[in-house]
Amino acid sequence: MDSVALIERYFDNLTEEQHRQFAMLGEVYAEWNAKINVISRKDMEQVYLHHILHSLAIAKVCRFEDGAKVLDVGCGGGFPSVPLAIMFPNVQFVACDSIGKKIRVVEGVCEAVGIKNIRTVNGRVEQLKEQFDYIVSRAVTDMPTFVGWVRGMVRKGQQGTLPNGILYLKGGDLTEELRQSRRKWVRHNIAELFDEEFFETKQVVYSAE
Repeated sequence: MDSVALIERYFDNLTEEQHRQFAMLGEVYAEWNAKINVISRKDMEQVYLHHILHSLAIAKVCRFEDGAKVLDVGCGGGFPSVPLAIMFPNVQFVACDSIGKKIRVVEGVCEAVGIKNIRTVNGRVEQLKEQFDYIVSRAVTDMPTFVGWVRGMVRKGQQGTLPNGILYLKGGDLTEELRQSRRKWVRHNIAELFDEEFFETKQVVYSAE
């Protein structure tokens, strides 16, 4: 069931526009991936499971309020920011990546699907002189390095169901990485949110500012 039906299984209150956009993502990513390879062929066959639903685990852990500002660090082809931008159409997302071709994919997908709430930045995150309510990312580097990149970029407050902070998607044994990052983390096992075996070792780790 690698289709929009997989998303609807866990998010049953989608608007017609959200359904339309999620339904388009598979085909649009396939078209862009044929031009600029950002997703492996194996993963492309299960893009809804491996990328779209995986990204939306963050939405199960924290619901962002309208008007919140969220940064996706090392966004790649747009994960987790593209699915999250569809889920939260009144939240402003900034998708940042140092590799220009990946940013072109994000921009192309957003244009094709009609996503208006993502601004792209082609550059290193350390160059951004902004603050955000939440920072999201998916396994771009080890946790101590990541924390160093984004230090001081989360403003205090609460623009969602959790206090402002970092929400990071990663798998495996994170005990030592999280300890070395010198922050307090809360782990959410994605297998407790979604039934699929793919998520067995994957987590959303959260740290409040």
